[in-house]
Order: sequence, then C-alpha cells, then structure tokens
Amino acid sequence: MSRTSQRRLSAGCVALTLVGAAVTWSAVPAQAATTSVAVSEVYGGGGNAGATYTHDFIELYNLGDAPVDLATWSVEYYSATGSTASATALAGTLAPKSSYLVQLAAGAGGSTALPGPDATGSTAVSASAGRVLLRDGARTVDAVAYGSAATPV
Repeated sequence: MSRTSQRRLSAGCVALTLVGAAVTWSAVPAQAATTSVAVSEVYGGGGNAGATYTHDFIELYNLGDAPVDLATWSVEYYSATGSTASATALAGTLAPKSSYLVQLAAGAGGSTALPGPDATGSTAVSASAGRVLLRDGARTVDAVAYGSAATPV
C-alpha cells in the first residue's frame, strides 16, 4: 500500500469516528487559560442512538495544588452560533489533581450510565458543535469551542 493510500485510509477512519452518534472533545491541559480548574472533556450527544453514554457531560480538572471552592462557579453551554447560555451551577470543593463530573441531559439511547456526578443539569449538548465556558462568578476561567463554533463566547 502506498503512503498516499495509507494517509487516505487514516483520514477516512478519523472522519468515520467523528460521524458517530456522540463525540467527546478533550481539552489539552497545556493550552488551558487557567492554573487552577480547566475543562478537560466535553461529551455531547449522550443518549443518542449509538452513543456510549446515556447522558451528555462536562468534566473539569483541578490543575493546581490547592483545593478549589466551587460555590460561585458554573459551566455555561452555548450552541455554535447562539448567544444565550444554558448554565449549570457547581457546588462543593474540587481537590487538587482531581476531576469533577457535571452530568447533563439524557437521551433515549446510550449503553453506559455515568458514574455518580458531582453536579447535575438538564442542558442538551450538541455532539457536533458548541461552546463551553467555565466561570467563577462573572470571570471566565476556561473555555472550549468545537466543531463549527470558531471561538468560545
């Protein structure tokens, strides 16, 4: 098989993977805008036909060495072109070097329930394009845009 054919085959596999019923977008910690808590994963399309998980979710990660009180924090989801957020309030304390699971909307499909979440909301997250902001009050701590959403908000 030629190198060109191998590249096309690889590109085709990647394209097929992205066409699935649910897409997981992982943020790269090295690009995080914060030294404390970052959005580490966004899973949209949870509960869609063929999805692995029954719910959409957002996972946060504490990059720092100190616990973070999340009493004034929230995650906001925006559609790819929308200007209105759907917010989910956070609570509790996130230990250093630990994850925080925000369970969101459920669909009728999916085969695996999420582990016990740290926070829950009812926001439906798109599997193909959207924007997520992590906020501490009015301050944006981290942001993720995926698909056709060119920038966070």
